[in-house]
Amino acid sequence: MTIPLSLSRRSALGVLAGSLIAGSARAETGQGAGPDLSGVTLRVAYYKGGWRPLLQAASEDKTPYRIEWKELNNGVLHIEALNGDALDLGSGSEIPAMFAARQNAKVRFIAVTHEDLNIQVTVAAKDAPIHAIADLRGKRVGYVRATTAHYFLAKQLEEAGLSFADIDAVNLTPSDGYSAFASGQLDAWAIYGYNGQLAIAKHGARLLKTGVGYLSGNFPIYANPKAIDDPLRHAALTDLLLRIQRAYAFANKNFPVYAAAQVAETHLPLQDILDQFARRSADFSLAGVTPDVPVTHQGVADTFLKLGVLDARAEVGKFWDTSFNDAIAKGAARLATL
Repeated sequence: MTIPLSLSRRSALGVLAGSLIAGSARAETGQGAGPDLSGVTLRVAYYKGGWRPLLQAASEDKTPYRIEWKELNNGVLHIEALNGDALDLGSGSEIPAMFAARQNAKVRFIAVTHEDLNIQVTVAAKDAPIHAIADLRGKRVGYVRATTAHYFLAKQLEEAGLSFADIDAVNLTPSDGYSAFASGQLDAWAIYGYNGQLAIAKHGARLLKTGVGYLSGNFPIYANPKAIDDPLRHAALTDLLLRIQRAYAFANKNFPVYAAAQVAETHLPLQDILDQFARRSADFSLAGVTPDVPVTHQGVADTFLKLGVLDARAEVGKFWDTSFNDAIAKGAARLATL
């Protein structure tokens, strides 16, 4: 394959990876030999109830490469593992990605997922005298630093005329936060994902606010620069992104199948998951890095700078990688014809 001299190294890798994936597709249809990805292992982080059961539910889990799954239920942990070369692919919100940019971490952001913002919640304990965000003044409130929970709680407090200085803010991991909330050590909790749903379903937590109107809805997919720069791993990453893209499309139309797979991992009541999907803020999807994505991300970083969380401006734009865009766009076009 000849690569035009006008292409950058990163763009060239995107072209090469696209060629490798196309070759793989030809091999499946008997049209020619494709690359052998059987020797490739992708180290992929996932959240409980996330990508792994999603791919299984959509029958997209039979990959021509090996996936070494690592359950990490916090975007900061994904970033740390990528920066330490212990991971090839992860995901999370714009906030850990913003901190990664400020720290010049060895990570790139290669795509975004659009997910339900109604599972990003601020909840009050069942018997706490809290019925609105304004009632959090002086209360013990759990959150997870450097995550969406940190961001939307700050925005909600600001909207109510409060700040973190007006509450007893407690930085806890999701699992520690759940234990503290369940045992009555917290009056309220800002949290994301299945832990918030468990608090509502099992402990009678009362919903105060969701992330709708406070979060952009863009959840970056993080990647290891070494994996991006390796043609075979780039090809495997491309294939995995397209599988996730197709799996999301499957889940939107066949959600009970995905919900059943989620139950096996999260132990949430099936009906609660189905009800949450019925109330979703948007369908699931995976998209490329459009021009507005880094701009929106920079806005989040600038907000954290104003809050005093960052010590200097985080320039996030240079960490966004567009070498997967063409393959993702073609995948979306194919799905649109189904």
